Amino acid sequence: MRGDFARAAATYDEAAVLARETGQRMAQRLDYVKIAPRRVADIGCATGDGIRELQRRYPTALPLAVDFARPMLAAVRQRSSLLQRLRGRGPRLVNADVRRLPLAAGALDLAWSNLMLHWLDDPLPAFRELHRVLDVGGLLMFAVLGPDTLKELRAAGATTLRSFPDMHDIGDMLVAAGFADPVMDMEMVRFAYASPRGLLRDQRLLGVRDGLLGPMGFRGARRVLRTWSAQREEGRLPATFEVVYGHAWKAAPRTDEQGRAIVRFGKP
Repeated sequence: MRGDFARAAATYDEAAVLARETGQRMAQRLDYVKIAPRRVADIGCATGDGIRELQRRYPTALPLAVDFARPMLAAVRQRSSLLQRLRGRGPRLVNADVRRLPLAAGALDLAWSNLMLHWLDDPLPAFRELHRVLDVGGLLMFAVLGPDTLKELRAAGATTLRSFPDMHDIGDMLVAAGFADPVMDMEMVRFAYASPRGLLRDQRLLGVRDGLLGPMGFRGARRVLRTWSAQREEGRLPATFEVVYGHAWKAAPRTDEQGRAIVRFGKP
C-alpha cells in the first residue's frame, strides 16, 4: 500500500473529497479549543491540506508535515507559496512512519491526523508514539474510518473489505496509550455514484483501492459490484463512509520513571 499511496501523489487531490470534508470538520472543532501551540504536526499529511490549515490558524507555530511517502511531501513543498519558501516559512518536511517518529519526546503541542491511522493494522503503537512526542498539555486530534464504511458493499457480499475498529475501541486505545479524557464522536458521510467505476476510480486516485477493497479477485469483484448495482437509489449507487473523530490530551504523568507516585502541591 505504501507504493500505491506514493504513486497517487499526482492524482490525490482530484479525488480527496472525503479528506477535505473531514479536515474542515476537524478544523471547526479547533474553534472550541484554546491553545497556542509552538510546534504543530500534520501526521500522514498527504498533499498538505491539514498543515496549511494549521499554519493559517497558528502562524507563529513551527509547522511539520509528516508522511511516509516522499512524493506526497514533494507535493506539500510544491503547494507552499513562493513567498513562504523565500522566507523559510514553509512546512518542515519529515519522511517517517507514525510508529517511529524522528522527534524528541515532548516535541509537539498539537498533532493532527486526518484519515490515516485506520490504515494501520494496529493503531495502538502509533497512539503510544504520538503520546511520546506530545508535550504535557499537548493535543491529539484525528479522524479515522469506522466499521460501517462501505456497508453497501458488505451487504452485497464483499468479504475482503478492510475492517476498521469502532470508536469505543479507539477510545480504549487512547487510554491505553496514556492519553487523558478522550472525546469521540461519529458521523456517516454518504456519496452517490453513477456506476461502480466511479468508486473504484476515486480509490485508485487516492492510492488506497487495494488497501480498502482487499484481494477480491476478478470474479468476486464482478459479483459484488453487480449486486451493489441493484441497490440504486434514484439512479445512483450509495456509498457510505463512517468517520470517527477523536481528540485527547497528554496529561501530566502520575508516576516517575521508577514507578513512584508524583505528588503536586498547588497554591492554597
